[in-house]
Amino acid sequence: MVAILAFGGLTNGYAQEEEEEEEEVLPVGSMAPDFTLEDINGQPLSLESLRGKYLVLDFWGSWCGWCIKGIPEMKRYYQKYKGKMEILGMDCNDSKAKWKRAVAEYELPWKHVYVPKRSDVYDDYLISGFPTKIIISPEGKVVDTVIGEDPRFYEMLDKLLR
Repeated sequence: MVAILAFGGLTNGYAQEEEEEEEEVLPVGSMAPDFTLEDINGQPLSLESLRGKYLVLDFWGSWCGWCIKGIPEMKRYYQKYKGKMEILGMDCNDSKAKWKRAVAEYELPWKHVYVPKRSDVYDDYLISGFPTKIIISPEGKVVDTVIGEDPRFYEMLDKLLR
């Protein structure tokens, strides 16, 4: 008989305090790095082409439970501020088929691009977790980055777009 014991968060039998590290994000006020990626219809879409209104880059994946959990609120805010902002869904770590199926299944009405696994976009935007939402000003500057499904993201949208 073999017994397997798991000690999550224990080192040498002692509880280890977890230090919460601040995630590295793009500096507020910096220019958002430009990119051109394939949209859901197979056409090239550049970040620069979306200037002129607030833009949310939503790094997500169909495999990400928190991303999916946040969809109803994202839809509500998309409708609430339609015309004042755009959302660009940045699919991450899905196959193209799974990505397209998820966009259709969850009826996501905003623009979408596919981010290939070897894309520089992950590094350029310092993506360390999912979902990550980056708010970009009409001039193309970073306003805020929110990692995870956090009410602070929606509070920031209300503050900017009311």
